Amino acid sequence: MTDPRQGGIVILDFGSQYTQLIARRVREQQVYAEVFPCDADPVTINQHRPNGYILSGGPNSIYEPGAPQLPPHLLDTQKPILGICYGMQALTHALGGHVAASQAREYGPARIEQSVPNPLLADLDSVLQVWMSHGDRIETPPPGFESLAHSANSPFAALGDVERGLYGIQFHPEVTHTPQGSEILRNFVFNICACEPTWSTASFIDDAVGRIQQQVGPERVLLGLSGGVDSAVAAALLNKAIGSQLTAIFVNTGMLRKDEPQDVAKTFRDGQGMILVSVDATEQFLSELAGVTDPERKRRIIGKQFIDVFAEEARNLEGVKFLAQGTIYPDVIESAASSNQSKVIKSHHNVGGLPPDLHFELVEPIRDLFKDEVRKVGTALGLPDHIVWRQPFPGPGLAVRCLGEVTWERLEVLREADAIFREELEKVDMLRNGTAQSFAVLLPVKSVGVMGDNRTYEEVVALRAVTTDDFMTADWARLDYELLARVSNRIVNEVRGINRVTYDITSKPPGTIEWE
Repeated sequence: MTDPRQGGIVILDFGSQYTQLIARRVREQQVYAEVFPCDADPVTINQHRPNGYILSGGPNSIYEPGAPQLPPHLLDTQKPILGICYGMQALTHALGGHVAASQAREYGPARIEQSVPNPLLADLDSVLQVWMSHGDRIETPPPGFESLAHSANSPFAALGDVERGLYGIQFHPEVTHTPQGSEILRNFVFNICACEPTWSTASFIDDAVGRIQQQVGPERVLLGLSGGVDSAVAAALLNKAIGSQLTAIFVNTGMLRKDEPQDVAKTFRDGQGMILVSVDATEQFLSELAGVTDPERKRRIIGKQFIDVFAEEARNLEGVKFLAQGTIYPDVIESAASSNQSKVIKSHHNVGGLPPDLHFELVEPIRDLFKDEVRKVGTALGLPDHIVWRQPFPGPGLAVRCLGEVTWERLEVLREADAIFREELEKVDMLRNGTAQSFAVLLPVKSVGVMGDNRTYEEVVALRAVTTDDFMTADWARLDYELLARVSNRIVNEVRGINRVTYDITSKPPGTIEWE
């Protein structure tokens, strides 16, 4: 079968906050797109034989000393190029045009008007609403280029050398504030680069199974299964590819949400037929956390204990050559700047820093996928919705949502309150479609209350729910008052030890999503 990654689009990152979004918009067209640093070597960039290149925006001015420049080897390929914002300026500068600071900067919504018919803006409105974010502009285009569209402040809001397939746009088509941005990218991907829509869930699974089998051969593979979306989908994909060659280790730290240990066993051992080693290390983790209140110490202790438990179980398995990890594509992009040559085992996947006597080769079966693609693959592999759509959960678990000292009694209180909150959100379809992350936090403070005729002095729970597209920024979810009233009433009546419920209305920034 043909590799669905072949013949796609390469995106070179010049430092834009929207670079990952460009890749996602291209993949929405069922065309594979991958991101590389703008100075990545040609062999790496062209490993999947792309049909074209997109240059991202960036914070620099192309004419400043040390500003990143267009890699000369791109022009040697004679393949189409689309420069976005800074990428447009880099393309213009490299080909002999002139870029200068604009007297009137453009930030935010703007209107552009097409100057001449052209393949990039074909079949779109003559006047387009777009999102601008730039302080420089093209003063003189390179030889062979002409203006394709202009705005009030930019005579070259879009330009191109149609014959050579070289284009630049001064606005951002990847953001939702450019309503016809997806159509612009579609024109570039299909009409100009002649890509084929071969990137789909089915094609990925078929290709990934073959690549796993080729890499692993007859050897055994070990996976640290957390029960989260990424490790769950990685496990299901590996299970499909190599079956009994896979052993998954699930460590119950005692910091998990209500019923999660039982759910993991039911889903993967019973439902998927997977070889699963479950380890209940609750007592060990609680013993090490006794008296600890500093959140960073909690994280370090939990990370070390997890490695110790995981390593001990790994040593009990004979003949394991490979370690599997649920790395996904945003992880790959983020780590590329620090290490283009090595694959980094991320600590938040709970397998970083293994002892030197455990020598494993790394398998990353879903490293090419964004989170939404991971979920689609999980569904196609038969994982239940409550696993596929599980919300993000911190590596240290409830330990960083149980502020102050972590004890079994306080964890049980938090588990029950959190379960009620999530249950009520699920009833109104807000757990999957209305909030990106929602949970309860147990605060290390007590307040006075009244239960019946008795005065109480018990702990406080804060509810947290946010909406976000990328988790870099987030806004607090405007939950219905009646919903919040039901949650509060249930918690104070059903959870012993809580007499007050609050709702966190802090956005990110200035706050973070988690409290610790």
